[in-house]
Amino acid sequence: MVVSQISMGTMTFGSSCDQKESFAIMDYAHDHGIDFFDTAEIYPIPPNIEWVHRSEEIIGTWLQSKDRDSVILATKFCGPGHGWFVPPVRTGRTCIDRHHIRRAIEGSLRRLQTDYIDLYQTHWTDPDFDYRETLTALDELVKEGKVRYIGSSNETAWGAMKADAVSKELGIARYQSIQNNFSMIHRRFEDELAQVCKKEKISLLAYSPIGAGVLSGKYNHGEPENARFTKYLRSGQERQRAIANRFVNEKSLATAASIRLIAESLNCTSAALSLAWTFTHEFLASSIIGVTHLDQLKELLKANQIEISNELLNQFDEISNKYPYPMGHWPFK
Repeated sequence: MVVSQISMGTMTFGSSCDQKESFAIMDYAHDHGIDFFDTAEIYPIPPNIEWVHRSEEIIGTWLQSKDRDSVILATKFCGPGHGWFVPPVRTGRTCIDRHHIRRAIEGSLRRLQTDYIDLYQTHWTDPDFDYRETLTALDELVKEGKVRYIGSSNETAWGAMKADAVSKELGIARYQSIQNNFSMIHRRFEDELAQVCKKEKISLLAYSPIGAGVLSGKYNHGEPENARFTKYLRSGQERQRAIANRFVNEKSLATAASIRLIAESLNCTSAALSLAWTFTHEFLASSIIGVTHLDQLKELLKANQIEISNELLNQFDEISNKYPYPMGHWPFK
């Protein structure tokens, strides 16, 4: 299965982006060569019982006006919150076992108004749970035709190799993709997971390729109103504040400022340039972008016309050497 170099993330659809704007964004993306749309049962963000499932519902309604074969559709099912937060699905009793996978897929198929999912992914994994049960349950969905391919998200190098070994041992469907955070402020994927992807032929679907908006430079002059991390920093929730501080910090802002100088010399935006940088990695299948307004999508699509030379790559590496690992280690160190 081959997907467009840029894929449309939908985690804003139903919260910060209403249905009308969501339709306009998806129409424009579809008309301009984006055929891969990614969502999740827990979307939109931040996770909230008041609007959970809305992203899938919006996509499902929009999909009725399109040729289903022209859209490659990906969604994800929840794992346990591990005490960090309570997922607003199935009354918080989430697991990656057969029962919950069955419950999740039936809900997603109903909301998306389709009879199959092109790529079905674990939203986050559970290292304490047996990969055999998760993968066996997902393999059943593939055999039944409800799912074409399976993938993981927010997975570690150990987890990716463990899952692959289990699939080979049992002769069942394997994770063909891994959807992880990857950008100029979060290059940890290159440390170990990149080698796993190249050697085992697993494709990266990079989320937050512009650092969740940080690399656009919008946080370099304070806390912009209505921006995601402004809301998170002002939130009373520990999880949201911790995430915001991980993305918005001295090193990440310095990285964004350095990229802006390069972008100005190339007469392009920092966001488009940062997105184009992700395309240079051989283990990447697609970079997932998220927007709240159509104008943002139009600007990001210009990344397809930006040529990244070896000289430019060296400049990016110099920035990373000067401000290494802006997002630190997980969790929040």
